Amino acid sequence: MDRAVRGYLDHLAVERGLASNTLQSYERDLRRYVAFLAVRGVRRPDAVGEQDITSFLASLREGSEAHPPLGASSAARTVVAVRGFHKFAHREGMTPSDPARAVRPPSPPRRLPKALPLDSIEALLAASSAPGTPLSLRDRALLELLYGTGARISEAVGLDVDDVDLSAGAVLLRGKGSKERIVPVGTYAREAVSAYQVRARPGLAASGRGTPALFLNARGGRLSRQSAWTVLRSAAEKAHISAEVSPHTMRHSFATHLLDGGADVRVVQELLGHASVTTTQVYTLVTVDKLREVYAAAHPRARA
Repeated sequence: MDRAVRGYLDHLAVERGLASNTLQSYERDLRRYVAFLAVRGVRRPDAVGEQDITSFLASLREGSEAHPPLGASSAARTVVAVRGFHKFAHREGMTPSDPARAVRPPSPPRRLPKALPLDSIEALLAASSAPGTPLSLRDRALLELLYGTGARISEAVGLDVDDVDLSAGAVLLRGKGSKERIVPVGTYAREAVSAYQVRARPGLAASGRGTPALFLNARGGRLSRQSAWTVLRSAAEKAHISAEVSPHTMRHSFATHLLDGGADVRVVQELLGHASVTTTQVYTLVTVDKLREVYAAAHPRARA
């Protein structure tokens, strides 16, 4: 087993070019695996059975005196290393079959998206407005558009001027895989974008090279995703929002608030540009939790 593991790690280093930190993680995981098999009396790759691997996976989750229990994501990483090793051993003729082929890593728990309450969104938007400065007009327009359309930050900074039709109240967003969708733009976002285009963008564009980008940086070039994230983080700090605010916060809040307001999940799916409604349904779990809290607080027989 030791010789086979060494050959696999050499393969990852030389032929796959994995980074040293990744290689160290693989080696650590596989050494633990080899030690587990040795206790079971299994010392050759061709003697390993599927039951050995599933038992190893169970031991990762249960832990031992030498190792604390691993969470689903850490255990999954270790199983990936084991699966890769056995696939390599089979391909190299060390084993007649791949005993890990049917073993699947544990699924990590589904993390619910974080959405800000409406009053926090309003405080964040208000904090982005420093009267009279072109960049503050841009920042307010960007954040209003993010919350008003559910756009990803990458989609927002990728907008060109011609992608926004304020008279029709619509914006053309280009999502993952270059898929396009048209999303309505509400009154607040339209007014903020209009103010930015009339009072701020011409001055910013004057220092650039005539880019068609809607959102410009101080040098007249297209605003980057990283800069847009800085805008969001700065507004959250000014608004004294203690909750974690990520690049997807406005998008999560957009979806959750729509569903709270009674929007159909399939409509929200179209607005977000999700290929499957299953992806969108994670937001319904957020609203169910909110309903449960209200029920527990308000119903006379909800609790003892």
